[in-house]
Amino acid sequence: MTASMYILLVLALIFANAPFVTTKFFGVLPLKRKHIGHHLIELAAGFILTAVLAYILESRAGAVQHQDWEFYATVVCLYLIFAFPCFVWRYFWHARNRE
Repeated sequence: MTASMYILLVLALIFANAPFVTTKFFGVLPLKRKHIGHHLIELAAGFILTAVLAYILESRAGAVQHQDWEFYATVVCLYLIFAFPCFVWRYFWHARNRE
């Protein structure tokens, strides 16, 4: 694996967990309570940002490989698995932020 792949994996972990770390919307806008919709919007934005970065890195390395729907379904599931640690921390272990 190249350094760009490691950087992409670390950024995917950060973007997947970021919605559950703070009560602010995108880490900037303060909210009284973050609803599931806010989390889903942040997760989708992080996923899109990660996918665009992966596409750019792949195009710089060579020809971009065509992928079918199975690849994207797997990538979305892995991204949600990346988000699981902070989801558990926020809603099951961190009693102060329990909603």
